[in-house]
Formats: sequence, C-alpha cells, structure tokens
Amino acid sequence: MDHEVLGSIVLLVIVSLLSAVQNDFFAQKVEHESKNYSGKSLQRAGNSAFERVFTASQNCRDAYPTFLVVLWCAGLLCSQAPAAFAGLMYLFVRQKYFAGYLGERTQSTPGYIFGKRIIVFLLLMSVAGILNYYLVLMFGSDFEMHIKTITSAISPLLLIP
Repeated sequence: MDHEVLGSIVLLVIVSLLSAVQNDFFAQKVEHESKNYSGKSLQRAGNSAFERVFTASQNCRDAYPTFLVVLWCAGLLCSQAPAAFAGLMYLFVRQKYFAGYLGERTQSTPGYIFGKRIIVFLLLMSVAGILNYYLVLMFGSDFEMHIKTITSAISPLLLIP
C-alpha cells in the first residue's frame, strides 16, 4: 500500500481497532455474567445483573455500525485528525455508558447523550466533506482547508459535557 495513502488512514484504523477490542470486552462481560448466573451456557432470562450487562452490550453493538460509517466518512472526506479525536471520545463515552448502565440505569443517560452529540459531529463532518467534493466538481471551489480548520477548532469542544 502507498505510504501516503496509509498515512491518511492510520488514525482511523487505530480507532476502529480499539473499538473492536472494546466490543470484545463488552462481549466478555456478557459471557462472564451469564456463566456466573447459570454456570454453563449463555442464558438471557432471570438475573438482573446479567440483564443489565446484556442490554448495555446490545445497545453498544447496535450503535457500532453507525459509528464506524460516520467515523470513516468524516475521516476520509473531511479531516482525519478531528475525526479520530471524535472517535476516541466516542469510545470513552461508550465505556462510560456501559459502566453507567451496570449501576443505575439513569447513570447511563449522560454517556448516551454525549455519544449522540459525537455521532452528529462526525455526521456533519461527513456532509461537509461531501459538499466540498461537489463544490470542487461543479464550480472548482475548494474549501477543504477552511473545513479542516473549522473541524480542528470545533473538535476540542466535544470535551465539554
């Protein structure tokens, strides 16, 4: 693979791999709770601790494809560094959501809302990249540097709860 191409996607690859490891961690927690409850195999009914772990894991798994799509689209079409930063923030928030779900269910709400905000940011970065592509194609106007500057300036604002 061309070194320049690899350099433009390496941060996205790292975040994607960390996300896959996190998904495996969540699956291990579900398996552990299931075995503690039943002793032998995965069963879903009954134990409230197992139900919470299973539901938290399932909720994270349901949002995973959306996260990967907007992460890669934002990184490839707009700017890799802010997209990777937002992706790492999303992984942190998803961990917070998972841990909050294991306690009181209301403890997971801040993580959920914060995660939605990060997904919207990545989606807006993707849309900006698509619009810039068509502006270049139709009018010859390239706003890539402006978009990269704006997204780089806005991405630290994701740290504000």
